[in-house]
Amino acid sequence: MAARAIWTGVITFGMVSIPVKLYSATENKDISFNQLHRDCKGRIKQQTFCPTCDRKIEYDEIEKGYEYGKDQYVVITKEDLEKLPVPNKNVVEVTSFIRQDEIDPIYYDKNYYIEPDPAAKKPFALFLKAMKEKDVVAVASIALRSKQRLCALRLLDGTLMLNTLLYPDEIRVQRGTPLPDVQLSDKEMAMANSLIDLMTSDFEPEQLKDSYREALLTTIEAKLEGKEVVEAPAAPSSNVVDLMDALKASMEAMKAQKEAAKQTAAASKSDKAEKASKEAATAGAAKTSKKKAAAG
Repeated sequence: MAARAIWTGVITFGMVSIPVKLYSATENKDISFNQLHRDCKGRIKQQTFCPTCDRKIEYDEIEKGYEYGKDQYVVITKEDLEKLPVPNKNVVEVTSFIRQDEIDPIYYDKNYYIEPDPAAKKPFALFLKAMKEKDVVAVASIALRSKQRLCALRLLDGTLMLNTLLYPDEIRVQRGTPLPDVQLSDKEMAMANSLIDLMTSDFEPEQLKDSYREALLTTIEAKLEGKEVVEAPAAPSSNVVDLMDALKASMEAMKAQKEAAKQTAAASKSDKAEKASKEAATAGAAKTSKKKAAAG
């Protein structure tokens, strides 16, 4: 099923306008549950209820209210929202270009990707190639779901990504906080650095799995088949142990893990070589058989 665009408009780059479409770049894979009544297993239905009128309220009776004091509200209508000075709803207006490392990851909110209108492939390609050559990301603004958002346009290989950004007053983490003032020995620092060196590798997201979701699906399948649910292993102890002992144990465990991975890779390589050899031998025998048959 083809993805459906959630927004259609143009990217403005100086006086250049590039017609584009915006798509969601991620998909939530969480397993959802319905609420059931414990006694009869009937599905629970949510209802809007007004305690003042003591009755169920229909959707068309609901309006928005901003609480400015205890049980005191300012009513905001649809007309009020439409009058707000939101910028053009169909324009991604590029305001500046910066280096990507200037944006701390905490500012990133949601991920989208952009595709050009068929008639705009040339200016779209120019925009992407110029960003790639200059190694920059574009800072822009966009109106999504009746809200003006900051956003960053960046390249992911050959795809133009749009990341909505949080405003500074939406960030709760205090910047400029110093590191904890704790006395650490040279040996502890050296051991920690060595452990980091051992654990440093390339980022390979395809090797990562959602073990919680897999365990939940296994539990669901087991219940459907009437099997016993396997209990999860106990979590590691949170007791504070000697730091050097913990670092040494971590180093030994990591070395053993890497050695096991090497042996597994070697065995896999050997199996592939053996399989290839057998296939070559089979192909050779078949070729010889055909020659004999042709000669006969």
